[in-house]
Amino acid sequence: MSTETPEKEQHWSPRAYALLSVAAAVATVGLKLGAYFVTGSVGLFSDAAESLVNFVAAVAALWALTVAARPPDEEHAYGHGKVEYFASGLESALIILAAGWIGLSAWERLVNPELLSHVPAGLFLSAVAAGINGAVALVLLRAGRRLRSITLEADARHLMTDVWTTAGVIAGVAAAQLTGWLALDPLIALAVAANIVWTGVRLLRETASGLLDRALPAEDQRTISKVLSRYERMGVRFHALRTRASGQRRFVSMHVLVPGRWTVKEGHDLAERIEKDLRAALPGSTVFIHIEPSEDPASFADQGLDRRPHHE
Repeated sequence: MSTETPEKEQHWSPRAYALLSVAAAVATVGLKLGAYFVTGSVGLFSDAAESLVNFVAAVAALWALTVAARPPDEEHAYGHGKVEYFASGLESALIILAAGWIGLSAWERLVNPELLSHVPAGLFLSAVAAGINGAVALVLLRAGRRLRSITLEADARHLMTDVWTTAGVIAGVAAAQLTGWLALDPLIALAVAANIVWTGVRLLRETASGLLDRALPAEDQRTISKVLSRYERMGVRFHALRTRASGQRRFVSMHVLVPGRWTVKEGHDLAERIEKDLRAALPGSTVFIHIEPSEDPASFADQGLDRRPHHE
């Protein structure tokens, strides 16, 4: 099998992946709405409604990634990466709203059942849409992890949820048609709505964690510890290590304790080496280092977030 495609994908920007998501959303919305209009199935309607949310979310993701790519400026010295969390939060809200819309439609159909028509044609259209979503979801998930983009990962997870939803809807609508039990169609739609709510709540929780400056994942923390351990064997000490993420960028800050007899240049050179090693181990990282003399008790009294001189 040729390896050309993966190599090319590595050069894609997050915005290019977002454009791919928008294109997929347009295609799947058209297919699924066609399936609904052909069959009249509220289960297929619920699937189309989720894909419509996918389209709006994909457009929001495209906007967020475009803004996040802007370089830092005077008003945003740390960059614009956090805009991705707002897009992710918007997607969470849209998911939950879509679930409410689906639930109301399903309840109405449960109270007033209707016969389905042209079911095979409708299920075929839905299956094609699921295939498109599945392929795009895998591409976005791989890109999101590589580029550390919560927006792309959120989009990928949402699309993959859509694939499983479509599979369940197809099976349920087929069963309703074969058994003649019309209530099965709206019951499937209600199950879809419940699953969508769970997806939205989970995504909202992850968005909140990013906005609240949660520390970097355990894997990244272990990478940092591995780099610093090389210097600890040389007698250098560290404390007040803090980490956070802002979209695709990582921020790491720490105090580095060195012998007080060192010159400013020696301390500076050490800080430069540590920063270089951390950036190599964790690409996309900004590192802040505060040099302190290891013999001074004051160096151990200012580890809190609100640093205060020892004499206070």
